[in-house]
Amino acid sequence: MRALTWQGKRDVRVENVPDPRIEEPTDAVIRITSTGLCGSDLHLYEVLTPFMTPGDILGHEPMGIVEEVGAAVPDLQVGDRVVVPFQIACGNCWMCLTGLPTQCETTQVSSEGMGAALFGYTRLYGAVPGAQAEYLRVPQAQYGPIKVPEGPPDDRFVYLSDVLPTAWQAVAYAGVPQGGSVAVLGLGPIGDMACRVAQVKGAGRVFGVDLVPERLRRARERGVETFDLRSFDDEKELVAAIRDQTDGRGPDAVIDAVGTEAHGSAAARLVQNASALLPRKLSGPMAERFSVDRLAALHTAIELVRRGGTISISGVYGGMADPMPMLTLFDKQIQMRMGQANVRRWSDEIIPYLTDEDPLGVEDFATHRVPLAEAPQAYAMFQKKEDGAVKVLMQP
Repeated sequence: MRALTWQGKRDVRVENVPDPRIEEPTDAVIRITSTGLCGSDLHLYEVLTPFMTPGDILGHEPMGIVEEVGAAVPDLQVGDRVVVPFQIACGNCWMCLTGLPTQCETTQVSSEGMGAALFGYTRLYGAVPGAQAEYLRVPQAQYGPIKVPEGPPDDRFVYLSDVLPTAWQAVAYAGVPQGGSVAVLGLGPIGDMACRVAQVKGAGRVFGVDLVPERLRRARERGVETFDLRSFDDEKELVAAIRDQTDGRGPDAVIDAVGTEAHGSAAARLVQNASALLPRKLSGPMAERFSVDRLAALHTAIELVRRGGTISISGVYGGMADPMPMLTLFDKQIQMRMGQANVRRWSDEIIPYLTDEDPLGVEDFATHRVPLAEAPQAYAMFQKKEDGAVKVLMQP
C-alpha cells in the first residue's frame, strides 16, 4: 500500500510499504477514506525528531471501511463505516472503565513511562504505524472504532478521531459556568473547535487569541471575540485588553490550545535543533529534558485567568526545564486540568451534535482537501501556515 513515512526533519515521503494484516484476535483492518493532518503531526515534522525512526508511518485521525476483522471483535463487520480514535485502548481495564482510555493499562507504553499507545506518534507512544495511508491495522478493535452511519460525507464524522473529543474535553475540563467567559489561546483546529464547543455548551462570552489572519477571521465569523497578538506590544497589554471585557477580573477559564508551538524561549528552540543532530542515544534524553519547554502560552494563561478560575491545557507540552510560576498559581487559587483527550469518554456526547443542522460547523471545517500523494506538500504548507491552511484532510 501507499503511506506517508517520516524520513527526517521536515522530510516526509509517500512510499510503498507492506499491507497491514490481522496480527491479534482483537485486530481489525480498515480501508481509509479520509485522514487528517494534525498540529501534533507538525511536532514530529519539526521538534520531536529524536523520538522518530526513518520509515515510521504518520497520522492519527482516520476514518474508513472495515476490510477484515479478528476473531475477538464481535461488534464489527466487514463493510462497517468507522472512525478510529487516535489512542489505542482496551475498554476493559481499570483506567478505561474509569473514563481514562488515554491511560489504558493494557496498551500503556511502560518502557517509556508513558500512557496508552497512539497511532503514528513516536516510540514514546509505541511507534504504532499510523493512519496517513491507504489501510490501517487497528489494535483493540473490540473497543476503539466508532461506528457511524452511511450517507453523510466523511467530514461529518472524521473529527471524532481527535479534533472534536480534544476540543470537547478542553471545554469540559475548563468548567466554564453557564453564561460565563472563556479565553482560548491559539485558534488552530483544536482552539477553533473549542470555541465552537464552548458556544454550544452555553458560554456567554468566548475570546479567541491568535496571530494568523485566517484563523482570526474564521473564529470571528462564528461570533468569537478575537484578539490579534500582532496588535499588542507585549503579554501585559493583551491581558489588560481581555480583562477590560470581564469587569477587570479576567475570564472564568482559559484554554491553552497552543502547547509546544508557542513562540517562547529562543534557547529552548536552539536545544531542539541541536538535539536533532545528535546520535539517537543522546538526542532522545536531551530532547525529553529540554526541547519542548516553550511555555509562553501557558504563562499567559496563568496571568490572564481570573482568581479562582480554571486553566485547561489541550496543547501538548513535553519537556521539564522551564520553571512554573508556582507562587502565582497558588496565590490566585488556579485550578489546572490537562491531558490527551479520552476519545471514547466523550464520543457519545458529541455524536448528537453531528446532525444536518451542523451546529459545530464540521462540514466546512477543513480548509484543504488533498490526495495522499500530496501529503508532503500539505505538511510544508501547514507548517508555514500558507494559503490559509487551518485544517487539512487527505483522501488516499
